[in-house]
Amino acid sequence: MPLADTTLEALLEPLRRDPERSAVLLDVDGVLAPIVDVAADARVPDETRTALRRLHGRYALVACVTGRPAPEAERIVGVPELEYVGEHGLELAPEAAEWRERVHAFAATLDWDDLEVKPLSVTLHYRRAPDEAAALRRLEAVAATAAAAGLVPRFGRKVLELRPPVAAHKGTAVRALLERDGLRRALYAGDDSTDLDAFGALDDLELAVRVAVASAEGPAELRRAADVVVDGPAAMLELLRSL
Repeated sequence: MPLADTTLEALLEPLRRDPERSAVLLDVDGVLAPIVDVAADARVPDETRTALRRLHGRYALVACVTGRPAPEAERIVGVPELEYVGEHGLELAPEAAEWRERVHAFAATLDWDDLEVKPLSVTLHYRRAPDEAAALRRLEAVAATAAAAGLVPRFGRKVLELRPPVAAHKGTAVRALLERDGLRRALYAGDDSTDLDAFGALDDLELAVRVAVASAEGPAELRRAADVVVDGPAAMLELLRSL
């Protein structure tokens, strides 16, 4: 954590002091679960699960806001007591379901080895591509074709995501959770460009702590927007233990 200990303490202490009015909101991959070559193999370590169960018993809301479908995120995290919102908030947008068939029809046209077809979106992974530059060139073409078909392409950490043109993202999900529970204090931790939307959703709170979980692949914009920067999921675990 590149902040001085006293500064970090000043940021976290109001949350610790008033947990019944505070939320802890977390991305999964790259934050709780280390990034792995095969997305299906991701797993949250047992010690992180222990920390999450303790936080669930202490804070008003502990939730995972993730690009994965909620049931899969729950499986990877392994703490069913938490709340899960998947597919970057699309699961909370009823209009996204209207695009399900078109999204899946487009996915059926794709010739890509590491293709993840979700209920409401599609992710093309290229972490294992033998030639990353060539893979990116192909994916740029896929993104253009998807946009022409009315979908919204977005690149992230070694992925291209194709989504319906719906005004839903991690920020709308975070805002919906906080408003539902009447909470005005929150910590959010993320590692990728999609988490910038969640950071923005905290702007109007009385207390907000934005945590960037840094990596060589992560966007510099996320680190610049963060109140706290930690070095990977192991350092994030130490922060969770301090809450």
